[in-house]
Amino acid sequence: MGVEMVLLDLIGYIGAALFALCAYPQAYKVWKTNDTRSLSLSFILMWLFGEIFTWTYIAIQNYMTGVFLWPLHLNYFFNGVSVVYLTYKKLTERKTDG
Repeated sequence: MGVEMVLLDLIGYIGAALFALCAYPQAYKVWKTNDTRSLSLSFILMWLFGEIFTWTYIAIQNYMTGVFLWPLHLNYFFNGVSVVYLTYKKLTERKTDG
């Protein structure tokens, strides 16, 4: 494996890590405040299904080509944990008066 491939893999891992972790501040805020009013349900559902469909596509492509791209799978796993949590909290939020 050449230096170019190592650098390319490093870029992939950094990008995947940033995408995987970018939802955690929002998930942490919801966990601490138990407040999801500012979260759009349509955004969360589109994000959730986007994650599911894209991760499925990547998994099938990886299986068909025999190339397993760890950065992408790590990204979708960790990001998926956040979006599933946020979806659960949004769907189970209690409506308050006034």
